[in-house]
Amino acid sequence: MAIKVANNQSLTAITALPSAVSGGAMTLISTQTASSSATITFDSNIDDTYKEYIIRFYDVHPATDTQPLTMNFRDGSTAYDATKTTTFFYASNDEADSATSLTYVTGGDIAQGTGVQNVSVNVGNGNDESCSGIINIYDPSNTTFVKHFTVRSNTYNSSDASYDLFVAGYSNHTAALDGVQFKFASGDIDAGTFKLYGVS
Repeated sequence: MAIKVANNQSLTAITALPSAVSGGAMTLISTQTASSSATITFDSNIDDTYKEYIIRFYDVHPATDTQPLTMNFRDGSTAYDATKTTTFFYASNDEADSATSLTYVTGGDIAQGTGVQNVSVNVGNGNDESCSGIINIYDPSNTTFVKHFTVRSNTYNSSDASYDLFVAGYSNHTAALDGVQFKFASGDIDAGTFKLYGVS
């Protein structure tokens, strides 16, 4: 299907999507604000109501310097230890423009492991340092297929650099995925906001 462009070659004249195009509305389900929190956990409302869930995290700041923010899934039990296979890379640049890279990080990926998944590079604990990002979880209640997810985040690293992080993978089980937990590798989540959305 082609999208018609206005005579002035802009999209400003389009006021609604064509009927054949789905808009994919997002519904805010839950908001959690960290304050010297050991973990932030979404342990309800991830079910078969939506085919996709999005978690956005804003200005997440560690109490302890040089720590990655991590994530893990629950698959029907009480533990956050779902088996995962993932891939992990980032692009980075420091404030002096002297240390740039595009790096696949073998230590950041997981091959059929149950440990936590890093969703940021080492975050500084300076007053202005934090990380923010977005996580997409696809069809978590499906009991036939594995549970795919993607992560895109940016970190103000402890070495005064920006790290643009990409993680993707699947939680390798057919049980429904029904919970997500966040924590820093060491120390509390000093501050930050986490929002859970359902996508219809």
